[in-house]
Parts: sequence; structure tokens; C-alpha cells
Amino acid sequence: MLLPSLIVLGVFVLYPIIHSLILSLYNWNLLSGEQQFVGIHNFTAVFSDERFWNALRNTFYYTLLYVPGTFVSALVLALFLYRGVPGKNVFRSIFFLPAITAMSIVALSWRFILDGDIGLISYWLRDMNFTVTDSLRDPKTAMPTVIGVSIWKAAGFNMVILLAGLHNIPLQYYEAADIDGASAVRKFTSLTIPLLMPSISFVIITNVINSFQVFDQVYVMTKGGPMFKTETLVTYIHYKGFTLFEMGYASAIALILFLFIMVVTIFQIRAYRKGEEEGGLA
Repeated sequence: MLLPSLIVLGVFVLYPIIHSLILSLYNWNLLSGEQQFVGIHNFTAVFSDERFWNALRNTFYYTLLYVPGTFVSALVLALFLYRGVPGKNVFRSIFFLPAITAMSIVALSWRFILDGDIGLISYWLRDMNFTVTDSLRDPKTAMPTVIGVSIWKAAGFNMVILLAGLHNIPLQYYEAADIDGASAVRKFTSLTIPLLMPSISFVIITNVINSFQVFDQVYVMTKGGPMFKTETLVTYIHYKGFTLFEMGYASAIALILFLFIMVVTIFQIRAYRKGEEEGGLA
């Protein structure tokens, strides 16, 4: 019964990882097909590559803003719908709609909307006599703009996860808290958040993994610019592998990224399990 899934896992996950490990030990030009065994040279070259460190810093910057921003946005939307507002099904559909739209389409749409020359927002600002700047061409605002679009895209999906978690909390806890005279803030911090931790942990772990793999929106909206301020690890891997055709070097960066994501994920899962063992309702 497990064989079909194991075959898919082996072909599309395990084999690419093993093949990337092998490729990382070679200087392989994809265009010419020439291969030369170099051992760990690609890895040592990566750690002395300033552009790699720049991409790593940008990826960390993206993660540090994207993960909290997505979580807070999703939690606010989930709490808003949990209150049973009129037309909540319509709002739920509106909030979730970006999640089912391809990231490339979302990024392309926002690139034109935010364009300093022909964008809709620029047109409105000019009509109101405001100064117009192109946020995607400004090194200071390009990455925050990409992060904002990413949060807008992901908030709806994470909202559904948190909303499901909220509906799974037994109402008896809140009724008991009301009898004890607990305030709304006390109920939120001592009941809602602890009981919502499984959903919160899932949202945070998946968003951290996704943030380190960010590619589509960066490639479509900025292509890593301006001045490499939005270049991430995956866009740099793409540049090395499919622009310069240095597949060995690109594979080395990919493996470093894979190991880093694996370590971060294991750490997060262990921290969550430890919190479950030590935690409880405050």
C-alpha cells in the first residue's frame, strides 16, 4: 500500500537530493556538458563568495519580516471571522482568494499595480498631487514591498488553519473563564493562544520553510534587484545554475540551503514538543 507513495518520494525527493550531492562535487557546465571532479571546492568557494552571503542576509531579512507579518495578519483575520460577523462566508472567500492564485500571477499583477510610471497606485497618487516613487526600483523599499505582497498572498491560507484551530477550542473553557471574571485579554493570552499552539506551530514552521525557499515573487517583481537588494538564496541558485550554467556550484548552494532548512525545522519541532510537555493552560 505504501509502495506508490514511496516510489514518488524516491523519484522526486530522494533521487534529486542524492544527485545534487553528486553534482556538488563536480564543476559541471550544463551548456557544454563538461564535468570535472573538484571534491569540496564548490563548498569552500561558496563560503568565500560575497554574493552568497548577500543572498543569505536578504533571505534572513525576508524571513524575519515575512513570518511574523503573515502570522499576525492571519491571526487577525481568523479572529475577525471567528466573532461571527455578518457575511463571514463572503469575507472568508475574499481573504482566501489570493491563496488559490498562482504566485507568478500575483507578483506580475502587483508589479504593474506598483509601477512608478504606469501603475494604478501611481496614477491615483498623481491625481491627488502626491509625489510618486517606484518602490520596486528603490533599494530601500524593494524588499519590504516584495514581503508585503507575499504576506498578502499567504495570509488567507494561514487564516484558514488558525480559524480551524479556533473552532476546535471547547467553549466550556471560555464559559469557565467568564464565571471566574477573566477579562478578554486574559482569556486570549491564557486560553486562546495556548490552546491554539498546534495550529500556530504548523503555521510558523511551514512559513519559515517557505520563506527560505522564496523565489517566484522576487524573480517576477525585481529579478533580485535593484543592486542585489532582493536577491535570495534560491534566486542566486537559479542564476548560477540556469544563467551561468554552473550546475555544480548551484548544487552546492542548494545543499547548504537544504541542510539549513532541515536544522531549523528540527529545532522548531523540538521546541514545540518541549513547550507541549512543559506548557498547559496558564
